[in-house]
Amino acid sequence: MKKKILAAILVLTMVVGLTACGKKAATDTGAKDDSGSGLIKVGIINNDPNESGYRTANDKDLKAMFTKENGYDASFAYSLKNDEQITAAQKFIQDGVDYLLLSAADTAGWDSVLKDAQEQGVRVILFDRTIDADDSLYEASIVSDMDKEGAQAVEWLAKQELDEVNVIHLQGVMGTAAQKGRSGALDEKVAAEDNWNIVTQQTAEWNAEKAQQIVQSVIDKGDKFNVIYAENDDMAKGAVAALDKANISHGVGKDVIIIGFDCNKWALEELKAGNWNYDGQCNPFQASYIDEIIKKLEAGEKLSEKVVVMEEKGFDATEITDDDVNTYGI
Repeated sequence: MKKKILAAILVLTMVVGLTACGKKAATDTGAKDDSGSGLIKVGIINNDPNESGYRTANDKDLKAMFTKENGYDASFAYSLKNDEQITAAQKFIQDGVDYLLLSAADTAGWDSVLKDAQEQGVRVILFDRTIDADDSLYEASIVSDMDKEGAQAVEWLAKQELDEVNVIHLQGVMGTAAQKGRSGALDEKVAAEDNWNIVTQQTAEWNAEKAQQIVQSVIDKGDKFNVIYAENDDMAKGAVAALDKANISHGVGKDVIIIGFDCNKWALEELKAGNWNYDGQCNPFQASYIDEIIKKLEAGEKLSEKVVVMEEKGFDATEITDDDVNTYGI
């Protein structure tokens, strides 16, 4: 009888031991969430995907990459307001994400929440836009060079050698990296050149209808202008609608030069048709860059670059080709 009891105890001990080993093995697989599925938990904070064609393409690219099939458990939050984005970031941190991916609505105000993320072991990767924070608070930044985008457009405009440059300047959402970069280059040129003038400088918040209203107001006042500098394609489209309504010609060899940014396919087609003059590329396809960085960090590799700058072009209506439209149009 005693032998049977001892044998039973021995079997029970072995079962418990194997179970414990099984649990330890599951822990050692590098599981990234509470369910032990092995998925990497990612919280993605972006601007409203309806903001522009660029943003729609950017959001679609992220959603195609950060899927369960690709090893991710991704949650998304959207806002054009910094305070709402910060609230979303705090919630993602509380939810225990492994990575916080951020396209900030505004460059300022992020220090506190990024410090919280660091204390909780949440790695932060910036995409699309930079922020005013110490780079020790984030792992990497995948961005467009907004200053360069603006500089390329202004340099192109200078090469047109107009006797006078009278600009309607349609700005994006104030405080964003895109607005600051694209505005900065034009502001510097206007300050440096006597024959460069700003007729009006207003934010249309990336919106076509608001842009149309601003341009219509200038037309109604009778102010003289010969350049529309719109910080995205949608605002350029709205500006053109106001010009068409007033029977003011625009595009190659016409009364008003049209400059846009983002390279929506429909915008590049307008360019190729000669209705616009210049469009600056802003590359929305950043998900593969982010995925590569996460894989390196997960493997314990050191990143060779803190900032990855996307390569981008500027297109002239007199030089753009069908291949350009199909390759770079978003």
